[in-house]
Amino acid sequence: MTDTARARKLADRIRVVVAETLQRRIKDPRLGYVTITDTRVTGDLREATVFYTVYGDDEERAASAAALESAKGVLRSEVGRQTGVRFTPTLAFVADALPDNARTIDDLLAKARAADEEVRKAATDAQYAGDADPYRKPADEADDVDGVDGEDGEDGEDGEDEVAGAPDGASGTSSDASDASESGEDGPARA
Repeated sequence: MTDTARARKLADRIRVVVAETLQRRIKDPRLGYVTITDTRVTGDLREATVFYTVYGDDEERAASAAALESAKGVLRSEVGRQTGVRFTPTLAFVADALPDNARTIDDLLAKARAADEEVRKAATDAQYAGDADPYRKPADEADDVDGVDGEDGEDGEDGEDEVAGAPDGASGTSSDASDASESGEDGPARA
């Protein structure tokens, strides 16, 4: 069994030789739009499959296939002469499915573009089901902290320990009264 790298190199060389021979030596008008796309060689280097495409309709493809079959002997002898291998591989020509696959992919991409265009048109006319912006903003949260619009505790507290009617800075808790009695003052503690 041979090396796969050698088979790859031979396949590449066969592709080049066949393409050049079709272009320069063979004067069949049916082979005018033939392109050699790929070549594969078996592991024992005895058989080569040459893939080709033809620019044209089905009638021109059939004519090109017949022309390749008739030129197979000339092409094989040229491959043997230019490659220098012990056994010249037999050539089999197969129409490549690449153009058909490419056409199918192009059709699918065109359908996807049309669907995207419909979605884009629908999105330009669309409106929100509820509010335009249903999410809360940080300014809204600051207003709702203590329930009084625009006033929240500047010291970061929620203001639950403040007594209604007490002067600013004073609170009616017993801890403030005990602090005042310890400091020796009779009045409310001043900060």
